[in-house]
Amino acid sequence: MSPELFVVLDDGEPPVPVAGSGVQVDLLATAEGLHINVAGPDRPLSRVAVRWPHMASADPLVLGDAWERSYGDLGWQRPDPGRPLPWSFVLYDRTAGAAIGRGVRVRPNTFCHWTIEPGSITLWLDFRNGGSPVRLGDRLLHAATVVEVQGDEGESPWSVQRRLARAMCDDPLRPSEPVVGSNNWYYAYGVDFGPKEILRDASIIVELADGHRVRPYTVVDAGWSPGGDCPGGPWTHGIPGLFDDMPGLAEEIAARGARPGIWVRPTALSFVDDESRLREGPRPAAQQPLDLTLEENLETIRASVERLVGWGYELVKHDFSTYDVFGRWGFEFGRAMTDAGWSFADNSLTNAEILLRLYRVLRAAAGDAVLIGCNTVGHLAAGLVELQRIGDDTSGREWERTLKMGVNTLPFRLAQHETFFMADADCVPCTPQTPWEKNRQFLDLVARSGTPLFLSVDPEGRTPQADRDMRAALRVALDGGTPGGVEPLDWLETRSPSRYRAGSETVTYTWTG
Repeated sequence: MSPELFVVLDDGEPPVPVAGSGVQVDLLATAEGLHINVAGPDRPLSRVAVRWPHMASADPLVLGDAWERSYGDLGWQRPDPGRPLPWSFVLYDRTAGAAIGRGVRVRPNTFCHWTIEPGSITLWLDFRNGGSPVRLGDRLLHAATVVEVQGDEGESPWSVQRRLARAMCDDPLRPSEPVVGSNNWYYAYGVDFGPKEILRDASIIVELADGHRVRPYTVVDAGWSPGGDCPGGPWTHGIPGLFDDMPGLAEEIAARGARPGIWVRPTALSFVDDESRLREGPRPAAQQPLDLTLEENLETIRASVERLVGWGYELVKHDFSTYDVFGRWGFEFGRAMTDAGWSFADNSLTNAEILLRLYRVLRAAAGDAVLIGCNTVGHLAAGLVELQRIGDDTSGREWERTLKMGVNTLPFRLAQHETFFMADADCVPCTPQTPWEKNRQFLDLVARSGTPLFLSVDPEGRTPQADRDMRAALRVALDGGTPGGVEPLDWLETRSPSRYRAGSETVTYTWTG
């Protein structure tokens, strides 16, 4: 049966049938999926809805994705018509033991989410520019491509989710070697550190890697440049009197046997000389977000990343772009990315197109360097970054935050690992403030999974036992993880799965208590 088509021309108006709306919506079945093409000449356009009939399951559970990072909120739930399911979902009928998956292929030109109602499934395509309707002009926009995976009889929802991920992306970027290293954020938190501490980190991670053929990274996280602990640009130099020689620091990291990496917030300024470069809409308290539809700003971003790579940094972690673009974190999105009533300077581009242009500029500027997207939209960045932070920050101060964020995101988004990018569940801390017995287990899981492994090692947190555990886990991670990876076995019942199949063995972790 053909789907029903609706449009929302302006926020606050109800959806109306496409017929007579002045908006053209074309559906084209192709080998790669169902193409959705939209034109709206001389019309403001906020959303398009595509609704398919669907027979309700007897005992359903649904697993959706997250708009950008997850925030400890992933898990199987009963379908709720009021809850948007960003990008994709897997629907599992426990009585029948059957699952289906639907999603949109990566890098769509609209933000997409699904809703599951009694008797139907609806795909919502968000065309807005900032917090206002887009003006497409004379363009016919390829909005998204829909794919579907039908589970075979007896096939597990884990298998269906992995097949769906492969159907959504067939061109992931993969680094040539496992990505393992150190990151100073979860003991330094952007303050009270300098080149001496960074070089100490490099020596520690090289020592713990114990001569492995794969060289680990040492990432200089936020706090190396003027403007605060998570500053904006311009990215031309480090803090005077402390980080005076950033190329020299990269050379010294490499001389200790590690590969240099660095953090950057490319989409905001700490020091503004021309207010016209800034976007409208809600703004972060300290930093000034750039309007990413202005070519001057994209050129500044390009030059900044090229400069960092030219200094000798082989890995660039770009952060905060989703927050800078929308003035909201991903968990605050709901059905809207940002406050209503504002637009970018060029209001003919959708929000998704604006972010895609940014990610392509970053990719081109990075060249052969490894890119990590943090606070980025993974469904748009897939194929443009080697690594993607899939969950919000873990913690070197509270184990409970690592449990909420890291332990939750890894199993529920693990299907994206090596299919979209290398999925980074964030750092494992070794600090005096957090229990090593818990961190050790998270370390073991990340290492076995073959996902990127970064350690934040406070020298005060090191013990002989912790060093032995880190050496053993780094060996596994540098080898690429357990052959075949890991599979959560109890993920239908909990948001913090504790039982995993790892190769031929079953591993059980104790996260609480």
